[in-house]
Amino acid sequence: MAAFLILVGLAAQPAQAARLDEFLPKVQPGELFAGADRFGEPMGEPPIVPAYKGDELAGYALLNSDFTSAIGYSGKPIHIVVGLDPEGVLRGLKMVEHSEPIVLIGIPEREVIASLNTLIDQDMGRVAAGAQRPPQVDIVSGATVTVLVMGDSVVRASVRLIRSGRLGGEGVAEAQAPTEIRSVDMEKREVKDWATLIGDGSVRALRLTVGEVTDAFSRAGEAQAAARPETQNPEDTFIELYMAPVSVPSIGISLLGQAGYERLETRLKDGRQAILVAGDGAYSFKGSGYVRGGIFDRIELIQDGQGVRFRDRDHTRLGDIAADGAPALREIALFLVPQDFVFDVTEPWELHMLVQRAWGARDKATLPYDLGYALPADYVKVEAAPAPAAPPVAAESPKAPETGDGALDPFDGEAEPLWMQMWRMNAVSIGITVVALLILTAIFFFQDWLSARPALRVWVRRSYLAFVLVWLGWYANAQLSVVNVFTFTNALMTGFHWEFFLSAPLIFILWAAVAVGLLFWGRGPFCGWLCPFGALQELTNNLAKWLKVPQIEIPFGLHERLWPIKYIIFLGLFGLSLYSVALAEMFAEVEPFKTSIILKFAREWPFVVFALTLLAIGLFIERFYCRYLCPLGAALAIPGRIRMFEWLKRWPECGSPCQRCAKECPVQSIHPEGQINVNECIYCMHCQELYHDDQRCPHMIQVRLKREKFERLSSPATKGPGPAEPVISHKGVPIRKPESTTGPTA
Repeated sequence: MAAFLILVGLAAQPAQAARLDEFLPKVQPGELFAGADRFGEPMGEPPIVPAYKGDELAGYALLNSDFTSAIGYSGKPIHIVVGLDPEGVLRGLKMVEHSEPIVLIGIPEREVIASLNTLIDQDMGRVAAGAQRPPQVDIVSGATVTVLVMGDSVVRASVRLIRSGRLGGEGVAEAQAPTEIRSVDMEKREVKDWATLIGDGSVRALRLTVGEVTDAFSRAGEAQAAARPETQNPEDTFIELYMAPVSVPSIGISLLGQAGYERLETRLKDGRQAILVAGDGAYSFKGSGYVRGGIFDRIELIQDGQGVRFRDRDHTRLGDIAADGAPALREIALFLVPQDFVFDVTEPWELHMLVQRAWGARDKATLPYDLGYALPADYVKVEAAPAPAAPPVAAESPKAPETGDGALDPFDGEAEPLWMQMWRMNAVSIGITVVALLILTAIFFFQDWLSARPALRVWVRRSYLAFVLVWLGWYANAQLSVVNVFTFTNALMTGFHWEFFLSAPLIFILWAAVAVGLLFWGRGPFCGWLCPFGALQELTNNLAKWLKVPQIEIPFGLHERLWPIKYIIFLGLFGLSLYSVALAEMFAEVEPFKTSIILKFAREWPFVVFALTLLAIGLFIERFYCRYLCPLGAALAIPGRIRMFEWLKRWPECGSPCQRCAKECPVQSIHPEGQINVNECIYCMHCQELYHDDQRCPHMIQVRLKREKFERLSSPATKGPGPAEPVISHKGVPIRKPESTTGPTA
């Protein structure tokens, strides 16, 4: 049972590497090729399947994730079946499986499909030959990272298949045998200043003003984007963009310094390359997508018709440029070119930048700009090529390594597992989360000391809830969900792999913390302290109370009949998940977490209205959703009963006759008889504050009065006459004996 608690919810979605034959049954031949009526047998490795129109070959079907990386925002592959005709023209595609949360819970899938459909009828043969730039999909506002990954993977998979020579159509360009071999002169290590690097083309630049970009949006028919410039002065710098290949020794030493280049050399293995990109001005070439999804969605490296976008794991932030005379730039980034991207730094290449302007919550327009680069001849060695032999292995489509169960590993064949890369690239966020959990642990272990100081307890609790809402929820998107429970069960039935669960570090850490918390305190640590939506409810209710919004007290009898609703919702969803996880996820929209926390209310209006309605009710009934509707709270309450310790203290008088704690409990988790229902308790510690308060708790008031009486009686100022001193009385009333005097008596 303990193992179950530790593992529940660690899966985001059961992820299995899949081959074409696993997804092909979901596709009809006519969906890829007009008039096609049947598929043939799989051919080769990775497999492709011929499609026929009668006896005529219409083309071949391939799976994008079999040929290239297709890992999206979720950290899991997006599987798309693609149809290429024998000439290399893309004739159709169908998305067969994905785990993209922005599509599952936010952006309508039809909008994403419509964006992908812009690739249909594009000649991938010309792209493979370098005669045409890779086609770009239309950007979908709110799902930029997802659609870019989808489009990139389709184009790259198609190009790799074509270059392997397995299509054989006349329209597919054939690779010509090289007559010379070009390579970087690794012995040339001349240090140059900034002016020289710019002058000889070692560093290339792109400069745009705000006015130039505004005019470009106007010419493109994007009037709304043109009307919202970044600054009011059109002469202001929009972006001043620089780039250079720092894996070339002379350029790298000049820009990074000797020590910086030596550190870079330790990371350049097997001919891997690195480029420096730097910028200044009103526009950021980095954007913010890479923070959320690990992908820099505004820039793309392109060579020979293929493109690749950089991820956080390939990125290093630099503070300055070492070359003499280099300007101070706002953003300086060092990117390692991904290992799975074939890149020859001696051949021409370009950096493709998307300029984006938004004019609404989800409305955005984009423009492309290209910065070309050709390595100066001084850095290149040229040698005669040997006689042509068998086709190079690099021309074949790379096969991803297999997992233990024989399935293709979806983590793109990199030496370092993806989950390790995810932990490394999220090291700062992981550190912040671990520190926050340690602070919460200290709060629980020293709860008596904290509860004895009411003002401090309130300040600590509200500060912690604000951190959970803003950083853990809105920034890091680490909101746990009942869907995690469903996908864990599904993973047990379809194949359990730890590496998939570990690929989401913050979610993994939080679920591990919840599992430990269940053993010690029950569900209270998560529901009361670590749930961003719970924090949002409590903080808005605190604000409502401060504004004197009247609070509604639910009679305890009615309250007892309402809180089982969340258990009914959970059991219904769990049963539905055994039939269909996808269907259960759809009905799990009873959780407003995705709308209010993950998407920050940037959704269709029915979802926003539902979430705001729950928050509005919470202004009058504290934590209304947590108390009566939350299926995740119900899922945690069930195993939470196995907790090992009782941390919440009670007096014998609690419940009989005193019911102050029961009446003041913000979620009514204390029965009138005095016992605490741990299934409903959120561990806010309000009852423990009363437990120690000798001004409000009747038991402690009696203790205080007895203590004060004892102190009065034991004080020297209140002591009576000593036993040896005679007492003079008159009619039973003590009279103080007059002090002796030396003078005459009256």
